[in-house]
Amino acid sequence: MERRRWLNQGQPQTLIIACFLLYINAAFAVLSLLRAGSGISLGGWGAAFYVITIGGGILGGFGVANERKWGYFLALFTAFAPFILALLAGANPFGVDAITLLFEIALVALLLHTQSREYQKVWFR
Repeated sequence: MERRRWLNQGQPQTLIIACFLLYINAAFAVLSLLRAGSGISLGGWGAAFYVITIGGGILGGFGVANERKWGYFLALFTAFAPFILALLAGANPFGVDAITLLFEIALVALLLHTQSREYQKVWFR
């Protein structure tokens, strides 16, 4: 029987931290929705941002932890999504606060790190 896990300690440190960041970003997005309630306009790109951040973060992290190629590519898409959605909305993709920008860039860097890419090429199914 194949074991499903939320975090895989046998992976390189870059992928483990990337999984943590994916889950943390999804949790903060859920908290942001709960805190703001109906105050957030979910029209247009706002709804897409929350769907991608929450759904992509959870599913991408789970896929990476279980060594699935679709999980890695979903995690990459989720990591790049804030920058892409900001460009599509006509905003500055680096116009968020410094801590948020730091986490977004760190997630992209961890997923694109040589160790992560090589491990994904060899071990992911």
